[in-house]
Amino acid sequence: MFLSKIVYLFVSIVIFSLSFVEFTKLSKKLIKNNHIKNFSLNCVFAIYIFFILLIFILGLNDIHFKIILFIILLICISSDIGGILFGKIFKGPKLTKISPNKTLSGSIGSFILSILMSSFLLGYIFNTQLMSNILLGFFISLSVQLGDLFFSYLKRKSAIKNTGNILPGHGGILDRIDGILLGIPVGLTFVLILVFTQ
Repeated sequence: MFLSKIVYLFVSIVIFSLSFVEFTKLSKKLIKNNHIKNFSLNCVFAIYIFFILLIFILGLNDIHFKIILFIILLICISSDIGGILFGKIFKGPKLTKISPNKTLSGSIGSFILSILMSSFLLGYIFNTQLMSNILLGFFISLSVQLGDLFFSYLKRKSAIKNTGNILPGHGGILDRIDGILLGIPVGLTFVLILVFTQ
C-alpha cells in the first residue's frame, strides 16, 4: 500500500472487481425473473463500488491520505475482530434474526475495540482530541456493523451462506469487505468534518 503504487492500485481494482462479480451472482438469486430490477440493483452497486475505488485512487499520490485511509481500515478490521472475540468469549443474547451468529456482546466488543484502536492511532499519530477519536471509532464501528448486517440480510433473502468461495473458510471477497464498504466513506466523511471544523 505504501511502497508500491502499482501493487496498491492493482490490489484495489482486483478486490473491488471481484466483490462486484460476487454481488451480481447474489443479485441473480435475490431477484429472480426480473431482469430490469436485477440490472438496476447491479448498476447501483457498481456506482457505489466505483465511488469507493475512486477514494483509493485519489490516495495514490498522497501519503497523508493513505495514512488516514489505512487507519480507517484498521479501525474497520478492529470492529470485526472485536465482534468475533467478545461474541465467542461472552456469548449471550443474539443481536438480530438477520444474522444468528451475531450477539449483543459481540456488537459491544466491536465498539470497544474500534474506539480503542481509533484513540490509540489518532492520538499517537495526529495528536487529536480524545472525544473526536472516540466518536470516530464509534461511528466507523456502527457503519461496519450495519454494512455487515445489510449484506447478511441480502444473503439470507437469497438463501446463500457465502457470496463466494475464493477464500477457504471465509467465503468470498464481499463477505470480508461488506462492513468496510460502509465504514470507509463514513470514516473519511468524519475525518473531513473534523479537519474543516478545526
